[in-house]
Amino acid sequence: MPQLPPPRLLDQVRFRIRRKNYSIRTEKAYVAWIRRFILFHNKSHPANLGANEIESFLTHLAVDRNVAASTQNQAMSALLFLYREVLKMDLPWLADVERAKKPKHIPVVLSREEVKAVLAHLQGLPWLMASLLYGSGLRLMECIRLRVKDVDFGMNQIIVRDGKGKKDRVTILPEKLITPLSEQLDKAKIIHQQDLQRGFGSVYLPFALERKYPNASKSWGWQYVFPSARLSKDPRSDITRRHHVDEKVLQRAMQRAVRQAGIDKPASCHTLRHSFATHLLQAGYDIRTVQELLGHKDVSTTMIYTHVLNRGGRGVVSPLD
Repeated sequence: MPQLPPPRLLDQVRFRIRRKNYSIRTEKAYVAWIRRFILFHNKSHPANLGANEIESFLTHLAVDRNVAASTQNQAMSALLFLYREVLKMDLPWLADVERAKKPKHIPVVLSREEVKAVLAHLQGLPWLMASLLYGSGLRLMECIRLRVKDVDFGMNQIIVRDGKGKKDRVTILPEKLITPLSEQLDKAKIIHQQDLQRGFGSVYLPFALERKYPNASKSWGWQYVFPSARLSKDPRSDITRRHHVDEKVLQRAMQRAVRQAGIDKPASCHTLRHSFATHLLQAGYDIRTVQELLGHKDVSTTMIYTHVLNRGGRGVVSPLD
């Protein structure tokens, strides 16, 4: 029996990423960066390249392409994954390659009146999702990926599963959103029942849950709160499923709403989360409480919001006042 050729390098990368349960977004990003790295060095195999080649690639991104520090670091993470996890080359120089330093910016925050103005220019699904970003302090993808079972109306809380840093946390569910969120779940349930009748109705499950609980993917609790308007084929399994709504739906609606509200600040979906934290601190809530609601690992991350409070960063009143 002839021996099969070894899988191509990028296929090995994909396989390893899936073994480690990384998201499809991480997979696409890492594969894209590794491909660019190989092409940058005239299709040389990474096993034949070293620290100088990585440095020159990152320098190219910073100087010639003028990419942000976070983009450089993502490219760096992709290359580290390639050498350590795929090529199994734990070389000493990997630890010496310097990461780009992210500039520390004060977050953009909307006032309460500005938030109301933005929400007033939103309708339907974008309004409800934006209201959750501001009312519960959710990140964009945490809202988009919200599952039915993680909305607790009895306790007025939302459980965020597998958030940033692979952590779970509990945050508040605003009372004003109980009725519209219940109505959204009713609509989503009708869609799910129609999918089941058509022979579909399964949803993506994280990790190995689909193998452990074969019927869970069709259960109501695991469905997305904000399902997509159409079925699509999963790029990894080729199974036709109903995924969650595309995040661009909310991003574009938010851009229009900010513009229509006449706000000149560079506000985005994440600005609503910044505003959630700042307004809670303004209301006198303890910074540790806000830290837990946001899911920050360190309180120093939450401390940045003290710099945008009306009273000034340290509560100092100007001598002119």
